[in-house]
Amino acid sequence: MACDHLTLVGVPEGALHRKVMNRHEAAASLVSEVLATRRKTIRLTEPLSAEDAVVQSMPDASPAKWHLGHTTWLFDRVLQTIGVPQTSKHYEYIFNSYYNALGKFHPRPRRGMLTRPSLDEVLAYRRAIDARLADLEGSPRLAEIAPALELGMHHEQQHQELILTDIKTLFAANPLLPAYATHPAVGEVNRGGRSVGPQPLAFRAFDGGLFEIGHGNQSFCYDNEAPRHKVYIAPFSIATRLVTAGEYLAFIHDGGYERPLLWLSDGWAWVNANAKRGPLYWAMPERGSREPPRVFTLRGERDLDEDSPVCHVTYYEADAYARWAGARLPTEAEWEVAATAANTEASGNFADEEHFHPIPAQRSSPSSSGALPELAQMMGDAWEWTQSAYLPYPGFRTVEGAFAEYNGKFMVGQMVLRGGSCATPRGHVRITYRNYFPPNAEWQFSGIRLAKDP
Repeated sequence: MACDHLTLVGVPEGALHRKVMNRHEAAASLVSEVLATRRKTIRLTEPLSAEDAVVQSMPDASPAKWHLGHTTWLFDRVLQTIGVPQTSKHYEYIFNSYYNALGKFHPRPRRGMLTRPSLDEVLAYRRAIDARLADLEGSPRLAEIAPALELGMHHEQQHQELILTDIKTLFAANPLLPAYATHPAVGEVNRGGRSVGPQPLAFRAFDGGLFEIGHGNQSFCYDNEAPRHKVYIAPFSIATRLVTAGEYLAFIHDGGYERPLLWLSDGWAWVNANAKRGPLYWAMPERGSREPPRVFTLRGERDLDEDSPVCHVTYYEADAYARWAGARLPTEAEWEVAATAANTEASGNFADEEHFHPIPAQRSSPSSSGALPELAQMMGDAWEWTQSAYLPYPGFRTVEGAFAEYNGKFMVGQMVLRGGSCATPRGHVRITYRNYFPPNAEWQFSGIRLAKDP
């Protein structure tokens, strides 16, 4: 492979960080982390049949088989930079996603047509590349590709989440409404058979001023999280938890989808073009009925849990709900300042808990008089729409080579989401992590946190 096509070994320290005391020792440890991550991807696909793994439900989703091949192809490319022979030149075309610098690739909307290579062949491809990765331990060339291996590991975690969200769209389109997960969730929420109601909604106020946001230390981050920089933020308040499904249902019952003044112009056009009456995966009853909707989840269809956070809403829906509620969505800078104050980066409902659905915010102990209200659900459960467009930070520079196409070229027409979801691998996201989707995206686990001006 020509290095001017994909400069994997030259990833700048300023964009993809790994602080090390001993570079060779850290690189050897990284191989084990990478292989553990790849084993987890396989475990996520174990509930799927071969037929499940090949079908594409919509142009924005990809078959599980393609995810398995694409994440392997990236490591294949990394290995080629240190002289490991390419496994198959055909895989270059099939499993490239959007790296134009590497040449032509199979159109994304037609990935479901790839009945060949078979699932068995793709799994064999993974095993072959995993064996070559394992052989790197002790290699003198390991340290030089360590930054690219670390990026590949985090990239694979992104695709672990996509496997879950994409298979959900597929199963929801099946008239049998099959369940992806049937085993008990790890740490299943037990409310003793009684409804305790949601945590009361409150708002925590923040003084305005000059703040620093963005990634600034030497741990891993994506290029779009840097550089760290100062922003001025006016005084604001932010909700102590996510909006619940029951609260969103009240918005629907109040004619939320029938009142154009609540919606952005594009959002109102989207509502009418798609005859929307509720979030994705909600089976809405007949008009005028007060019966609660049924909801499709990765554990099959179930009654709506009104205490759980609403999810699978578009930016348009989140914005309309906020306006109906007399509030607004936070900016990404406000969200990051609040999340930093909450210091909840390690907590939350992630994919590792295997609920695969947002869970109700747990009631906290009564705070002492004058104490600031706790901020719950900042990490995990549902990605939180912000009102910030996905744009480069001041001083942003893309990395060298084809990885320049990883984030930078998508900085137009998209909105920023923060915090991770119940489908995100634990440890993948951080407070500075910037996710982004177009405002009509609804198949991700996206939810709502409100903000207010003084």
